Amino acid sequence: MSLRSLRSLSAFLSLIVSLGCSSMAGAGAITVVTEELPPYNMTVDGKLTGMGTEVVEAVIQEAGVEAHIQSMPWARAYDIALNSEHVLIYSIARTPQREALFKWVGVIAPTRWYLFSLPGKQFDLTSLDDARQFQIATVKEDVGEQYLIDKGFAIGRNLQSSNKYEHNYQKLKAGRVDLWISNELNAHYLVRQASGDPNEAAVPQLSLDDLGGANGLCMAFSHNTPDEVVERFRQALERVRADGRYDSIAAKWLE
Repeated sequence: MSLRSLRSLSAFLSLIVSLGCSSMAGAGAITVVTEELPPYNMTVDGKLTGMGTEVVEAVIQEAGVEAHIQSMPWARAYDIALNSEHVLIYSIARTPQREALFKWVGVIAPTRWYLFSLPGKQFDLTSLDDARQFQIATVKEDVGEQYLIDKGFAIGRNLQSSNKYEHNYQKLKAGRVDLWISNELNAHYLVRQASGDPNEAAVPQLSLDDLGGANGLCMAFSHNTPDEVVERFRQALERVRADGRYDSIAAKWLE
């Protein structure tokens, strides 16, 4: 092989390596945001854990990228994911209002939504309209609050908005609100943590079947994230599901 051919081959190989590194860097420069939503995402002894977190960590590892997960109030995480590039957000409900705002990777955990009360309370709600007369605790910008606002409820009239789910539970205990919109696992977890009784549970007063239950909670990218990065994570999630890792994580948290 001539010296000129060797130089051309060397330049070609360098270009391939450069492109590969560039692709890895682009896929690796991921910001991951979430909130404190136990048992899906929660900080325990300074470490972020939970079912959603473990699934996302498995997907990140499978995708072969490095990413640091940051927990913060939901409204802040949601705003960052809406307005920044290369941001992954979880555990997020996939609703018609959000469909075009994000690039969706897939479902990472099951969920069912209700209006809850404290144990010992009964409201006999037959429809959402029956709940309009009561004060309902919500979390700022979360899917439950967005859902109720879309149904004609209003913050300051029959909704009281907080930054954290545990604040809503505290409002219930203090009698400042009557009801609480939450997904099932989170509601039961917070009641049991507060009471110290593993058998105690929040009381579902009205099922909200049209609130993203079929899709579950998801991981999604900000809209400006390159499609190839999103597809890389979709395929990684599929492999995590296919080889049993997802089922192993779910069994740990949903038993």
